[in-house]
Amino acid sequence: MKIIGIGNAIIDVLGRVDDTFIKKNQLSKGSMKLISQTELEKLLSTIKIEKKIAGGSVANSMVGLSHLGNEVGFIGKINDDDLGENYEKDLNNQKVTFCYKKKREIMPTGTCVVLITPDNERTMCTFLGASAIISEKDIDEDLIKNSEMSILEGYLWDSNESKLAFKKIIKNSKKKVMTLSDKFCVERHRTDFLNLVKNYLDIVFANENEILTLFETDNLKKIINFCKALKKIIVITKSNKGSLVIFGDTVEECSAKQNLKIIDLTGAGDLFLAGFISNYRRNKNLKECLNLGTEMASKIIQKVGARL
Repeated sequence: MKIIGIGNAIIDVLGRVDDTFIKKNQLSKGSMKLISQTELEKLLSTIKIEKKIAGGSVANSMVGLSHLGNEVGFIGKINDDDLGENYEKDLNNQKVTFCYKKKREIMPTGTCVVLITPDNERTMCTFLGASAIISEKDIDEDLIKNSEMSILEGYLWDSNESKLAFKKIIKNSKKKVMTLSDKFCVERHRTDFLNLVKNYLDIVFANENEILTLFETDNLKKIINFCKALKKIIVITKSNKGSLVIFGDTVEECSAKQNLKIIDLTGAGDLFLAGFISNYRRNKNLKECLNLGTEMASKIIQKVGARL
């Protein structure tokens, strides 16, 4: 496979709620919160479920890359239960090779409740389940070494076991790509993420809030100047303000598409990454990479869920 992704293998459960529901459950709108199995069961009992789909940030990106004709695989830990079986079948149906042999685990397959408010923002409540215990033993070194690049998510840093798997992939990858995942994830691991960005990664994806949090500033211009010195590809998405990419002294920008019928923002960043990377590995220039990322993100936000 040309591209290998590693991330939390999680079933997405989508439902619509109002802002009162978010406040009542003491959630921060637009963020991702880790929850217990008890909290998960309580949430599922109080919402109307619209859709269930195999997800996880990097898994969504792998499906997008497959949709664009790339040969991709995904590593994520699931349990040998009904949800795990559905997860594997769903990815394989999307022509994403599932590179993990499931077995009976103590924890059930991970689940993410995606709460969509009337403004189309998504708030995620995630029970990591088996996905959180992926370890370096679950990583096939040869698979990583023989691929063009590996794509990882910041959420892996929330577990000591998955952190070791992350480090093993970094050690064996030809090209290393990471998405910072979530503002609060960046807050939890800011020092480690800075070290990764400066010393180990080749391409970094972040939204505006995540990159501002990483560098502890509210000035995007300062960040751009700092990123120029890193000589890494840093891609920043800014919602309806478009996106930009920094690589050395080169800074390219792309405007967001206008007059869209926005239904659900779930997966916008994941599909943006898929579009960018698809053009990047085909040796397109950085502006063309931004353009395809924008096109993919624009398509996904006009439907429910993270699948085109």
